[in-house]
Amino acid sequence: MADIRKLEKLARLVRWYILKMTTRAGSGHLTSSLSATDVMVALFFNKIRFDLKNPQNPASDRVIFSKGHVSPLVYALYAAAGVISEKDLEGYRKFKNPLEGHPRPSFKYIEVATGSLGQGLSVGLGMALALRQEFPNSKLHIPKVYVLMGDSETSEGSVWEAVELAPYYKLGNLVGIIDVNRLGQSGQTMLGWNVQEYRQRVEAFGWQAKIIDGHDLKEIIKVLNSLPDGGDKPQMIIAKTIKGKGVSFLENKEGWHGKALSDEQFEDALGELGRIDKEVRGEIAKPISFPTSKARKKPTGNQLPVTSYQLGDLVATRKAYGEAITALGATDPRIVCLDAEVKNSTYAEIFMEKFPERFFEMFIAEQNMVGAALGFSKRGMIPFVSTFAAFLTRALDQIRMASYSNADVKFVGSHAGVSIGEDGPSQMGLEDISMFRSIFGSYVLCPGDAVSCRELVEVAANTKGLFYIRTARPATPVIYARGEKFKIGGSKVIRSSKADKLTIVACGIALIESIKAADELAKLGIKVRLVDAYSVKPIDEAGIKKAARETNNLLITVEDHYAQGGLGDAVLNVFANSSQSHSRSAQSSTHAHSGSVARGVRIYKLAVSKMPMSGKSEELLDYEQISQKAIVKKVLEICK
Repeated sequence: MADIRKLEKLARLVRWYILKMTTRAGSGHLTSSLSATDVMVALFFNKIRFDLKNPQNPASDRVIFSKGHVSPLVYALYAAAGVISEKDLEGYRKFKNPLEGHPRPSFKYIEVATGSLGQGLSVGLGMALALRQEFPNSKLHIPKVYVLMGDSETSEGSVWEAVELAPYYKLGNLVGIIDVNRLGQSGQTMLGWNVQEYRQRVEAFGWQAKIIDGHDLKEIIKVLNSLPDGGDKPQMIIAKTIKGKGVSFLENKEGWHGKALSDEQFEDALGELGRIDKEVRGEIAKPISFPTSKARKKPTGNQLPVTSYQLGDLVATRKAYGEAITALGATDPRIVCLDAEVKNSTYAEIFMEKFPERFFEMFIAEQNMVGAALGFSKRGMIPFVSTFAAFLTRALDQIRMASYSNADVKFVGSHAGVSIGEDGPSQMGLEDISMFRSIFGSYVLCPGDAVSCRELVEVAANTKGLFYIRTARPATPVIYARGEKFKIGGSKVIRSSKADKLTIVACGIALIESIKAADELAKLGIKVRLVDAYSVKPIDEAGIKKAARETNNLLITVEDHYAQGGLGDAVLNVFANSSQSHSRSAQSSTHAHSGSVARGVRIYKLAVSKMPMSGKSEELLDYEQISQKAIVKKVLEICK
């Protein structure tokens, strides 16, 4: 039986912590925290099973605060649990303190960064799927994932992407909680307190929904205790609450979102809370002990077998990707694949056919796919996420937030560049390198052939972090011998002589065009060095500087990507960051074919600079002046 009186004391203590830390900090979202206090006190101290000494214990239930602005509530709950002190709370929102304004994994009990609203349910969906992988034989109890959402964030489409997919996968271990406090940041939410409408919408997608008074602890506990174990329907608790609950001059009042109390208002608020028992502490039940599943065990060796590709074979890098993850999946049970209903184009279908239990069709809902991948990664899996490069742009916010969660996710964008041909510009990934280069801590890889793609997929699988691998639609010749090795931050010199006039730096499809151009120039008596910059971020600074020094400080970059933010700009940055000279800084031109001077090195960028259109691959490469013919023309122009 729940000790209601103790829970009431804990709720008052949590509210006191919320008011005190936000007043001291002079900022913070206290009213949103107060509305969800009773529900979360009941959840923490009467329902969940969680190992406070080992937050990563796989048998623990998981709690995600999707409404990340309620960080005062988050920290207050853990203070009430006795694992952080009242003094610790004084560091709230201070520089270099882990108790940040919106929670991140810098606070050890937080697994994913939140605060950009509408993402938590997707992450929870991925975690719930991963937990079923971890405990496939636990019929009576699979750890649950609880996701606290604000009513405002349910306007986000990504929430409904998760809502519609959870019943498809029969995720009975996923529980959503909507804190319906009526008020958003600047006014009333779309549905206000119409909790029946929330219920109808959720149930229409196949969830089991329950409406509760979010401040009636007996009712909250009754509903939490009624949640089924081992069911196949996700559960949604719709809690009608009052924003600012517990302080009369805050309750249901507009204009208080993200605003702290003055010292005088703080004293008035304390008078309304009543007697605070600062000694009371809540207990969180320990998880049921399960043996660690095979899905979490790291294999002793995770290496691809030698490929059958032969020099000159025509193989698309997108196909090499599908074959590579399938081969890796045979040795590493942690590898899972998520695809956005283009598996027959990305070649993720090869993995699906071999490992259907580890393939997850996410349908055309890229934002939810990325959020779910983050959830998988936080449960120790290695998710590969594949779709057309152009469509990953929809999920930039989810990708950005994943980086703040220290994600171990591998993104693969196929159909990159104008080289895809007739489908036209809506299908062409032309911003993807720029986008992923801008993500904090990311790795960006752009293989030029099947061998390098295969090897770089292995490198990504074996290296923790957020990766982007760019693959192409057309079949291209294999240029590397079997067994060639590739590393993060490396490059390969494809053509080289002591008589080289300049260096061409290229990657992907543009590398193949550059090889043809270099060979044609050689027949004309003009030697050029050719560098495969397959690692765009981090780029091989030392290798590119060496090539520039040895080829008259002349460089041409070639890429099937817009001129802004792609390979050309990565090469410019090499010299902008150089310590060899401080007399000049790098200058990047908006015209793709202009020369830029960077610390004495002249750089010419060949990139996509015109509005693309439908056409054959070779026609479009010519049109954008990144083809063999265009490269030869530019070299001849420079050499004059």
